[in-house]
Amino acid sequence: MSDSAQQSSLAAEAYAVVRQRILSGTIGLGQVISRRKLAAELRMSFLPVSEALLRLEVEGLLESRPRAGTRVRIPSCEDVLGHYVVREALEVQAALRFAQFATARERFELKKLAARVDVLGMQSDRMLYQSVHLKLHSRIAQNARCPALLEAIEKTHALASIWYCVLRQPTPTDSTTRHAELAAALCDGAPQQVADAVRQHLAVAMAKSLEVLQPYFKLRKLTGTTFYRSDRRPGAEPVAN
Repeated sequence: MSDSAQQSSLAAEAYAVVRQRILSGTIGLGQVISRRKLAAELRMSFLPVSEALLRLEVEGLLESRPRAGTRVRIPSCEDVLGHYVVREALEVQAALRFAQFATARERFELKKLAARVDVLGMQSDRMLYQSVHLKLHSRIAQNARCPALLEAIEKTHALASIWYCVLRQPTPTDSTTRHAELAAALCDGAPQQVADAVRQHLAVAMAKSLEVLQPYFKLRKLTGTTFYRSDRRPGAEPVAN
């Protein structure tokens, strides 16, 4: 393998490891990532690790400060609101195309998957819920028959998974049929019903994301321009390893 190919392979490996830790909540919002410790753990040089972290920064999962280092990005309220504007544009389009192009079998499978998401949504295992929830929204985009739309939606769901699926625990007031209702509208509704169902679904998700992220908005105001390489200062988040 050539040096450049090996470098790309190592960077891809580091990217996958860190991304999975972020999405699973193993590395939490605001937690500092040590390039040195990560490189040592993965037994690779700084260069592929730096490439991987830069890619995650471009995707909005990480943020860096000069002479400070890199941490999992803490969103602002404006970030979340903008994110859901983009999600609505993408997912309404995907839902309309699903309603137009999905086969009878695909519609049946979507309803089945949505019912499973609703059951898992009431359980404390957020990792399994996150995985199946992502699969549901990806399935809608896949059956919309537009690869570019699928790619864009999957990128936006990385942030949504961190902000909502991992952080928030179910409550007694949560709907137990929210995803089943969405699937029913997409499979059986007229175009306007489909669009309205997606917008309503995302409005609920946005409201709950804003609720669960309130402590992080406050943290961002305190540390928005400053954070530290070291985990030795009082009250600091532990460095990812």
